[in-house]
Amino acid sequence: MTDWLAPLLDPFAFGFMRRALVGCLALSLSAPPIGVFLMLRRMSLMSEAMSHAILPGAAAGFLVAGLSLPAMTLGGLVAGLVVALLAGLVTRTTALREDASLAAFYLISLAAGVLLVSLRGSQIDLLHILFGTVLALDDGALLLLGAISTLTLFALAVLYRPLVMECVDPLFLRTVSRAGGRAHYAFLGLVVVNLVAGFQALGTLLAVGLMLLPAITARFWARGLGGLIASAMLIGVMASVGGLVLSYHLGLPSGPAIVLVAGLLYLVSMLAGPQGGLLRRLVRTRHLEA
Repeated sequence: MTDWLAPLLDPFAFGFMRRALVGCLALSLSAPPIGVFLMLRRMSLMSEAMSHAILPGAAAGFLVAGLSLPAMTLGGLVAGLVVALLAGLVTRTTALREDASLAAFYLISLAAGVLLVSLRGSQIDLLHILFGTVLALDDGALLLLGAISTLTLFALAVLYRPLVMECVDPLFLRTVSRAGGRAHYAFLGLVVVNLVAGFQALGTLLAVGLMLLPAITARFWARGLGGLIASAMLIGVMASVGGLVLSYHLGLPSGPAIVLVAGLLYLVSMLAGPQGGLLRRLVRTRHLEA
């Protein structure tokens, strides 16, 4: 084996590193496309609020069954869906906009979740829930991540047309079809499901990292929607592999390392990306002559 490949491949000689890689790759295929639609719908900050909305449910599952994957996953899923539905209901029945109602539920959920964990758990348990343990993924967690990734890609294929239409002209979609409302709620469900999947690996605080950062970074490399989705997936894979390798060689926490590598790719793309990067804007291009 060539010497230059050894630092990249040596970490994955261990089983726990291979499991972490498989889990992160599953997240990298499902979460970034969701992030692309969030970005196009100007709902990027909504995902941050939703990532904290699952915390009280996960904490309730922890109180009932300890660090049990099924209990915490079910609790987080129920809590996230309830918050998403309540925020939509408040938006449609009051004068508050969706971002304001989500911000309110986000603060309530975060405080309630931390309080629930502190009632029974230790500081280590709280850190586990907030920041995840990507290096401790077991067979059940990998099956869950694989199932969520498959479900997300299939659902996006089914909902692709109404989601694109809602991004471009939501009023026209409501005029010609009744699918807009159903597609919106189905999309919110996909956001919650993927945040629950990210919670297993990266915790509630960083789960949104692999969803938004690759999607935002892809904007500097592609223009069309297909190119944005493919680029976001590729950037998510690069961040996952780079973060795991970096954490192995430098002894860093794996979850934050993955998100930081995604952030580094964003900064590089912001400088050198061909679609609106800073360097591209500074270089004057010759105008075409008539």
